[in-house]
Amino acid sequence: MSLMQPLIWLVLMGNVMAGMTRNPYGAAMLGVDRYLDFMTPGIMIMTALFSGIFCGFSLVWDRRIGFLNKMLVAPLSRSAIPAGKMLAIALQIMLQVCIIGGIALLLGVQFAAGFTGFLVIVCIAGLFGFAMAGISLSIAVHFKSLEGLHPILNLLTMPLMFSSNAVFPTAAMPGWMQAISKWNPLTHAVSPMRTLVVDGWLVQKAMLGLSVTLLFAAFIVVVASIQFDRPLD
Repeated sequence: MSLMQPLIWLVLMGNVMAGMTRNPYGAAMLGVDRYLDFMTPGIMIMTALFSGIFCGFSLVWDRRIGFLNKMLVAPLSRSAIPAGKMLAIALQIMLQVCIIGGIALLLGVQFAAGFTGFLVIVCIAGLFGFAMAGISLSIAVHFKSLEGLHPILNLLTMPLMFSSNAVFPTAAMPGWMQAISKWNPLTHAVSPMRTLVVDGWLVQKAMLGLSVTLLFAAFIVVVASIQFDRPLD
């Protein structure tokens, strides 16, 4: 069921906005011949965003049923708790992105970097979802109820999504939003994915976004580990 929303976006919005590329100015901003080619990496990264950011719900539920306490007293490193949950979410996201990629192929999207490039795209989405899961867990560790956590996580997702170039090109944004987009980790994650879909193996063009995503994920691992090393009640 978690795939339904991105698939609706892909099938419906990808076709609704198809007329953007009929306008030369719109096509120049997008940098593609079809809006669906531009949007496919955005839908993949949105899947990673939503699946990762709601990972914290599982922690609150573990705390409610007492399973978290059992993990805390078990003979294992506390950092293994968030790391294990983050890795599980990353693997789920990679599977979801594979399915979305298959549907995109059926809709006529051509992955310029080929099958190997598609595997890199899957890994980037998994890495970004891994980091977002860490953020979610770092927040969720301070909550004991789903009702308190849910609005906080919802508050994060919409600004991240709409201040990035996942769905609309940065060139179409006002100046102040373009400045925010440059600092948005979602923008840096989707940029190398879009390069692999549209342009192929332009490594130099994709390197900045990939490097930022790697550093972002490493930083979040440290943050999540610190959050779980403190006393938890």
